Amino acid sequence: MNIFFQIGVLLITGMILGGLAEKLRLPKISGYIIAGIVLHPQVTGFIQPGFIRQTEPLINIALAFITFSIGGTLSFERIRRTGKVILTITLFESIFAYLFVFIVMLVTLRIINPHAESWSALVVMSLVLGSLAAPTDPSATLAVTQEYKAKGDVSSAILGVAAFDDIMGILLYTLTLSFAGVYLGADGAGMGNSFMELGIEIGGALLTGVIFGFLFNRISLIFKKETEGALIVIVLSMISLCYGTAVWLGFDELLGTMAMGMIVVNFHPLQQRVFSIIERYTDELVFVVFFTLSGLHLQFTALSGSLVFIAFFVVARALGKYSGTGLASRMTHATENVRKYTAGGLFPQGGIVIGLALLLAKQEEMANFSSFVISIVIGAAIIHELIGPIFARMSLSKAGEIK
Repeated sequence: MNIFFQIGVLLITGMILGGLAEKLRLPKISGYIIAGIVLHPQVTGFIQPGFIRQTEPLINIALAFITFSIGGTLSFERIRRTGKVILTITLFESIFAYLFVFIVMLVTLRIINPHAESWSALVVMSLVLGSLAAPTDPSATLAVTQEYKAKGDVSSAILGVAAFDDIMGILLYTLTLSFAGVYLGADGAGMGNSFMELGIEIGGALLTGVIFGFLFNRISLIFKKETEGALIVIVLSMISLCYGTAVWLGFDELLGTMAMGMIVVNFHPLQQRVFSIIERYTDELVFVVFFTLSGLHLQFTALSGSLVFIAFFVVARALGKYSGTGLASRMTHATENVRKYTAGGLFPQGGIVIGLALLLAKQEEMANFSSFVISIVIGAAIIHELIGPIFARMSLSKAGEIK
């Protein structure tokens, strides 16, 4: 089968199962993900393994659109109004998830212990798994809130925390790897180099996003009298240029496109028109493409032999998210709805956390257990991507923010 036929089958299956999920009062993206799973080479075998490798550009451009839209939720007015709450919740829920997973996995590995030979290896494995528990998948969160037109304190808090969560996750992961290298006997100078590389990666990404955000504002105003189709072309081209430039320079491309969206929503005089056009004409296509392909990329072989560890990882992460969010909400005197329901929207996880986990394979000092850690993270991502949107919908519904 040729690539165009397989793309057509994948997208129409996603639309059909998305509609079926909606009939069953589930988020559409649950249907999209299931469509990818149904057509998976390891399930029905309809889609060929070679096709999956060819879809990376589609996933990247869809993810760039999603992170641009997430940046568009970070208006300065909203940050001034809820910034203290959002930043405090982000700090506590990510650190609590880190600590809960670290402790639970350390105890579990110590009891079962089939993959580690020394106490230091157990500690490092648990620390790395803890750092990978922190990030949230903002794409799933955005898809659910937009599908149900959710508006209110809880949806704003969820989107704000999910946006900052990735930065926090990258920071915790980098710090953990630096400490782990020293702890396992690597060169201590590596920690300073890691801090420097992290600063360059994040700072460079933000600067790239800011530059392309202002370029977009200037160029789009020149064509402001053109059709909405012309504006979509400008949006697509500038997002692609921002993403590609960040990749070329070695910066974090997702932070770059998110920063670009933040500049547009705060400094573009027609920002409402820009994001309403994206929501009307591109969001549905982007979400179908991204989540069906995400389902197709899930590796089910990761579930074999690691189910117990995956279950402990998922439960410990959820407990950390809920307890950290609850404590931070009380400290900042957030509304009762924010305290009760925000954590439910932080359950989805995938994308960036899988990318971070795969980087372990390049760390020589962690070669002995990197495959074990990767299998747990990918296995947990399957669970998080399937039931995360359902938890998000339930939270928004209970908060009264879904009509």
